[in-house]
Amino acid sequence: MAVKAVIDTNIWVSSLLNPFGFPAKLRKSFEDGSFHVVISESMIEELADVLSRPRIRNKYDITEDDIKELLVLLEEYAEDVSISGDINICRDKDDDFVIETAVKGKAEYLVTRDDDIKFDETISSFLAKHGVTVISLSKFLNIMNKP
Repeated sequence: MAVKAVIDTNIWVSSLLNPFGFPAKLRKSFEDGSFHVVISESMIEELADVLSRPRIRNKYDITEDDIKELLVLLEEYAEDVSISGDINICRDKDDDFVIETAVKGKAEYLVTRDDDIKFDETISSFLAKHGVTVISLSKFLNIMNKP
């Protein structure tokens, strides 16, 4: 059975900003079926919001088609979980829905670049109790690339 992971919004955004970086490699691995993505409507909404900001679209030359392609990929192939906002553990309250998505989606990994999530012992301990490991993008890619 394939690994289940929540991929933080910042990584999906980066996959469009740099088509040759680690986030783009992660997207390709997902497209190839190397792992399952767990996502929530709140995460999709945040992703759409960030990618539609003129400052980002103009600076990185992101088109409507680029955004639509990524959103359709996630909506069609990721496992969507319902969240209710009942987890309140993060300093940045906007991160709570990412944590809740990982817990309610029974993800094995939460892949993020967010230092507030990665280095907060309370969050890591909470997630560990639910079988979720907080991991960096490069470490996750290493796990996915092991034979």
